[in-house]
Amino acid sequence: MCGIIGIINFNREPFPGDVIARGLDHLKDRGNGLGSGYVGYGIYPENPDDWCFHIFFTSEDARLKTEARLDKNFRVIKKEPIPVKPLSSVKRPPLIWRYFLKIPNLRPTTTGTQEEKEKKYIFALVMEINSSGEGAFVFSSGKNMGIFKGVGFPKNIAEFYRLNEYKAHTWIAHNRFPTNTPGWWGGAHPFGLNDLSLVHNGEISSFGINKRYLESFGYKLTLQTDSEAILYLFDLLMRIHRLPLEIASAALTPPHWDEIDNMSLYEKKLYTAIRITYGSCLINGPSALILGFNDGILGLNDRIKLRPLVAAHDDKFGYLSSEESGILAAYPSHKKNLVIYHPEAGEPVIFKYKK
Repeated sequence: MCGIIGIINFNREPFPGDVIARGLDHLKDRGNGLGSGYVGYGIYPENPDDWCFHIFFTSEDARLKTEARLDKNFRVIKKEPIPVKPLSSVKRPPLIWRYFLKIPNLRPTTTGTQEEKEKKYIFALVMEINSSGEGAFVFSSGKNMGIFKGVGFPKNIAEFYRLNEYKAHTWIAHNRFPTNTPGWWGGAHPFGLNDLSLVHNGEISSFGINKRYLESFGYKLTLQTDSEAILYLFDLLMRIHRLPLEIASAALTPPHWDEIDNMSLYEKKLYTAIRITYGSCLINGPSALILGFNDGILGLNDRIKLRPLVAAHDDKFGYLSSEESGILAAYPSHKKNLVIYHPEAGEPVIFKYKK
């Protein structure tokens, strides 16, 4: 089950959150009310260069302890509760705050570009806070982006977070039907780390191998869902190993060996190297996912296509969704100009902004 949808404006023109909420609500039968969420890129134009943490707290004591940690490691530009509209349909929400942060000068001996240094710094702090056991979970940690999620149906979570008051040039959203993992606020999708965000429909039987591989690089999986591992695999391959998005996708859903045998010599060498080097990154099991990043969005399903994924675009927008109907519900006036595409198993679909 689970419903996923993403919309990108190729010209980085912002559009309101109720557009993506309308599309996701059309997929409400794919969920059971135990998790929904949204992520918007470009929603904080007044603080475009500040890192923004969205954090769940289980208590006031947890908030105060975490704020002391933030004060020690950042210059806090602004902090506030995320504005919400209390609803009877959204039960037992945690404390939900956001923090706009600047990173202090990093040691000159640290290698890498300034962006790489800052992302490494953010990664370390997010892992530290989320695994501290102090009742705090950083669920969004990028620049000029934010995740809004919780336990409830899509329409209720959108209304709870007052999503219609935000505008973004890219939105990704998820309606959850948890099977093997609990339905709780931290386990709702999207998942985020630095500028990456991910929504996922399915389950991965390779979770144990993927988790052990990630832990060898310092990742700590604390959100009680296999989907968190997929996000961290993309972060590892793209940020630390500096692989292009296409190669990172191939590491997660590589061709079968019999397909590789029938490729050209160059392709055979390439995909053999990927499979040998990144065998522990392969995700087995039924999956369809949407990944958000600074330059666009990626859609990808498993190597047999056991979960649905539809892509579409016109001159202004790119769409990814579990169902064509979700795309048409989001922007019904655009349906005459849409080019609709059904990706093959394991085939990445990448929409990027015009440059």
